[in-house]
Amino acid sequence: MTVPNILLSGIVGSHAYGLATEDSDTDRLGVFAYPTVKMLGLHPPDESVVRTAPDVTFHEARKFISLALRCNPTITELLWLPDELYETRTPLGDRLIGIRQSLLSAPLVRNAYLGYATQQFRRLESRSEEGDHSFSSDTKKRTAKHARHLLRLLIQGMFLYEDGKLDVRVDNPAMYHRFGEQVAAGDLQAAKDEISSAERWIDSIPPALPDKPDYAAAEEWLLDVRREFW
Repeated sequence: MTVPNILLSGIVGSHAYGLATEDSDTDRLGVFAYPTVKMLGLHPPDESVVRTAPDVTFHEARKFISLALRCNPTITELLWLPDELYETRTPLGDRLIGIRQSLLSAPLVRNAYLGYATQQFRRLESRSEEGDHSFSSDTKKRTAKHARHLLRLLIQGMFLYEDGKLDVRVDNPAMYHRFGEQVAAGDLQAAKDEISSAERWIDSIPPALPDKPDYAAAEEWLLDVRREFW
C-alpha cells in the first residue's frame, strides 16, 4: 500500500550508528497519519506498514507515539537522528522531535534498553546452545552483529539515562566490531558481563530523566495530528 501523510522518516539502524558493514541493509523508519475518519470506525486500518527489500517500516501516529512513550529504542532513535539522515520532515514531524525528551522516563529507559540488550543476549545464548561452536561464516556474521547491537543498546541506554540525550552515532565503531568478533569467537561471557556492568552502573547513578513521561505533551501532539487530517 502507499503510505499516506508521512510526517517524519529517516535512515536508522547500522548506517545511522556508524556500524554498517558491506552486508548491512539500509533500514528506514517513519511515522505517518491516516485521515482521521479512518481511525474512528469499527475496523481501523493496520497501524504499521512494513516492507522488505528495501527494509522500510512506517507506524501510524498513534502507534508511534505509544511506542515512544514506552521508550522503545528503535522508535526513540528516529527522534534523535543527525539532521542529514532525515528524508522527510514536516511541521508535525518537527514538533515530534521537539517533544522527544518529554517522552522519556528513567524507569522505562532502563527497562527498554537493558531489556532489548538482554533479548539480544538470549539470541546469542540460544545459538550457542544449539550449535557445536563451529559456526558457519554466515552464523558468525549474525552473531557478531547481535553482539555489536547488544553493546550499543547498553551504552546508549546508560548515557540516555544519565544525560537525557541520545547519541545515535556511536563513538569508536572499531570497539563495537572488536566486541562482536570476540563474542562470535565464542566468548559469550563477555556479553553477559557487559549487561551486568550496565545494570550496576545505571542503578548507581541519579537519572537525568523523570519518573514518568509527559503524557499531556504526547496527547496534545496526537490530537493536533487528528485535527490536521480531519
